[in-house]
Amino acid sequence: MDFGTFILSFLLQMLFTLGFIFLFGFVIALCNGAFYRNLATHGRAVCYITGFIGTPVHEASHALFCLIFGHKILEIKFFQLNSSDGVLGYVRHAYNPRSIYQRVGNLFIGIAPVLVGALILAGLLYLLLPELFAGVSAEISQIDFIGDLGGSFGHMWRSFALMFSYIGSWQWWVFLLIGSFIATHMTLSREDIKGALSGLAAYVLIFLIADIILFFVSPAALSAFTGGVAAAGAFMLFFFCIFLVISLVLLAISFIVRALSRSKGR
Repeated sequence: MDFGTFILSFLLQMLFTLGFIFLFGFVIALCNGAFYRNLATHGRAVCYITGFIGTPVHEASHALFCLIFGHKILEIKFFQLNSSDGVLGYVRHAYNPRSIYQRVGNLFIGIAPVLVGALILAGLLYLLLPELFAGVSAEISQIDFIGDLGGSFGHMWRSFALMFSYIGSWQWWVFLLIGSFIATHMTLSREDIKGALSGLAAYVLIFLIADIILFFVSPAALSAFTGGVAAAGAFMLFFFCIFLVISLVLLAISFIVRALSRSKGR
């Protein structure tokens, strides 16, 4: 393995972990912002209704990673109405800045709603439609973006086709409804992003050191590690795409609602 392959392996690891999370988190945040703006005066009411599930999931995600990375939770609000600043929930935490582990935790705590949201969506699919989950998992397990890019997109497409083949079942609609409530509250706040960025350097450094060690000890091990990261990333990518589809559908509905409201006002 040459140095160029080493760099490519590192970049792929970053893409299949942080890259997809930040990309989909950003796009979904744009969709959510436009969704609530289009609903105008009804936006706040819809936010409260969806927030009954979405906000606790969002804040519980932060709290979970606070516990995993040893941060001290100072205060937590899973859901609150009519706060003076309009915030539906929050988690305040403290950590030891001299601990690399806890500094890396800042990254995961910040992006937790996107990461945990995808895992919850996967869990819902497993509980509600186990046969569908098995079929989707079988397709995703064959994805190899590094070795077979074209074939990987084919497996991803078949996974989506399989998803929509269950549209006639009530479990599918429950899955969609809960997914919509979570998706509309996946938006990362400025504090979330700021906290995540504070742990980014430590995260990248750990991966870089691990890759250097694997590169000199066993290039094959580095390739296997990169393949494992890509496989996990492909699994998460599928559910990120589901959230994106949900967000785009909700956005389209909000544009229809806005158009109808304007036509009535004329």
